[in-house]
Amino acid sequence: MAKKKKPKANSATIARNKKATHDYFIMEEFDAGIALEGWEVKSLREGRVQIKEAYVINQNGELFLFGAHITPLIQASSHAVADPIRSRKLLLNKKEIHHLIGSVDRKGYTMVPLSLFWKRGKVKCNIALGKGKKLHDKRETIKRREWNIEKQRVMKMNHS
Repeated sequence: MAKKKKPKANSATIARNKKATHDYFIMEEFDAGIALEGWEVKSLREGRVQIKEAYVINQNGELFLFGAHITPLIQASSHAVADPIRSRKLLLNKKEIHHLIGSVDRKGYTMVPLSLFWKRGKVKCNIALGKGKKLHDKRETIKRREWNIEKQRVMKMNHS
């Protein structure tokens, strides 16, 4: 009897920034397109990206993803100069850009990327407005998470 294989989960997520949810209270989230070069898309398909240290900056009314590291593939074209940490333009409509820039200027929020994902064959970046956490806030979050895990463990033991 042949063993049936489980189909692989077709995850659209390319990379996640777990550090962002640890360091910031997330207020609002937006999905933005990214202007990429061909070699970058190929590297993203291979999962060769890291957005842990990335952030979003405002330059002349346009938003850019800064600090994201996309490692070029070895077999990348030799005529294209591959800069793994170049700033990449984020594509949002004007209303969203003004809202984000206004929130950063007036309320002191920070724009951080949460994840990169595929949507209808295009790469999108989920960016968020975040308020920085203090050390005691981070400790409180860890305590709450550990308590929820312990609570689930106790509930599972009681139902067994």
